[in-house]
Amino acid sequence: MAVVSVSEAPQKGSIHKGSLYEANLYKWLQSEKLGYDLGEKAIREWYQKYWRIYCRIKRLEHVVGRECLQEFDDGPSEVILELLQSNDLLLQLILDRVSQGWENFDVINWAIDWDLPTTRVRAILEELNINCARFDPVISAGETG
Repeated sequence: MAVVSVSEAPQKGSIHKGSLYEANLYKWLQSEKLGYDLGEKAIREWYQKYWRIYCRIKRLEHVVGRECLQEFDDGPSEVILELLQSNDLLLQLILDRVSQGWENFDVINWAIDWDLPTTRVRAILEELNINCARFDPVISAGETG
């Protein structure tokens, strides 16, 4: 992930608005494949398949300063930004795993299995605070057009 300084952070976006765009794009692509409009079914399918990982990736983009999102109370993590600028390998490995859906527990077990510094791994996971990206999608009927 590219590093963006705090001063260059874009305007606050919204996970909910972005997800609606992605869900509609998914609906369009799936409808094109089948040759007819799948409507609400495709929107629901996107949220069922991709909402959780979408929120997780958006959290990572927020914490590394690539995107500023209104759903999160914090800003980019100075600790994470410094680690990114120094090309910290452990951070990169953790980011890869978390963006693939690994939970904190999975990352810690991986660190133990590979004899990595678990105190440092836990400190990075705390800075990422991936669990704050767990919330329900908000879509209203008629928004999916």
